[in-house]
Amino acid sequence: MTNSAAPHLLPVFARADLGFERGEGCWLIATNGDRYLDFTSGVAVNALGHCHPHLIKALQEQATRLWHMSNLFQSPDGEKLANRLCQESFADFVFFCNSGAEALEGVIKLVRHHHFSKGHPERYRIITFEGAFHGRTLATLAATGSAKYLEGFGPPMEGFDQVPHGDIEAVKKAIGPQTAGILIEPIQGEGGVRSAPPGFLKALRQLCDDKGLLLAFDEVQTGMGRTGDLFAHRRTGVTPDVMSLAKALGGGFPIGAILATADAAAGMGPGSHGSTFGGNPLAISAANAVLDVMLKPGFFDHVQRMSLLLKQKLASVIDRHPDVVSEVRGEGLLIGIKAVVPSGDLVAALRHEKLLTVGAGDNVVRFLPPLIVTEAEIEDSVGRLERACSAISSSQTKRAAS
Repeated sequence: MTNSAAPHLLPVFARADLGFERGEGCWLIATNGDRYLDFTSGVAVNALGHCHPHLIKALQEQATRLWHMSNLFQSPDGEKLANRLCQESFADFVFFCNSGAEALEGVIKLVRHHHFSKGHPERYRIITFEGAFHGRTLATLAATGSAKYLEGFGPPMEGFDQVPHGDIEAVKKAIGPQTAGILIEPIQGEGGVRSAPPGFLKALRQLCDDKGLLLAFDEVQTGMGRTGDLFAHRRTGVTPDVMSLAKALGGGFPIGAILATADAAAGMGPGSHGSTFGGNPLAISAANAVLDVMLKPGFFDHVQRMSLLLKQKLASVIDRHPDVVSEVRGEGLLIGIKAVVPSGDLVAALRHEKLLTVGAGDNVVRFLPPLIVTEAEIEDSVGRLERACSAISSSQTKRAAS
């Protein structure tokens, strides 16, 4: 790993010594011309792959009309996007911002302000879960609760009560007179592609209804088709009061969103929240173009078919290489492979085979292909995984013999 190629970039990323100059669908082309099969998708961002023609056309046309005009004025295209998202979801209102962390900041503010507007300012605490990842701002770091992310940034922001993932009794014990809501990812991405136990989300919904709390879903990674439906929660039968979106919403162009019911958003009037670049015309055009593609008949059927194929193929690799990989997790094309060896070693071995993946917690390697991935590309990826596992197994055998 090296930062020598870009010495003036703040060295907060352990960047691979590898750069890309262009992309085509599920492929990235390196500066030396090598082609890499991209099963990282910008960490679940490039849901429609690289240089999708419909997205290119939308951005090119918008770039000739208007780049920015501020939220002091009407936004017809923003209204169109908000209407579409509300039609496809539980929400009555949408707020546009620039990133997942900013969307989660807005969710936290909205949950707190909801109770303030109803005469209960003391209700501001939010229950979150071990293994979660909600962002890198001070508030979202506190909501995440991970010591490795919090270290060095002073006392964590107060107001979050973290409990074990999937433990409904711990949730009940954490609820008190100051509790405002519960925040959870339908599937933990950074935390290791971990799903909640069966019935857990429904139990949270019931608790929120009984106690007058807001249920907030973080769908920054799971949303926009990644799990085989537009939103992951639609496959659970559980509806939140508020939800964050980002990543794939713009197909690679930065945009985030907060979706909320009218009741949850009560009191969020002029001046209660804002964003200079939120709802930027370029971002709105990209997100509308993403929805154009995703809402076509058969799109999510394709994602589900590719998911089943990938899971089946990965399971066969596990059967042949139990010394390297041990478990397949996830839904849709948010797939995790639990590694037996250090997950970083497997990511590196896959990169050597020109397959790009990304690590996660719990020693997991995520496979996050673009949602437009083909059967042939799935087959190709599994062949590269097979070769990477064989190389690791061979290396282990040689070390044991020496």
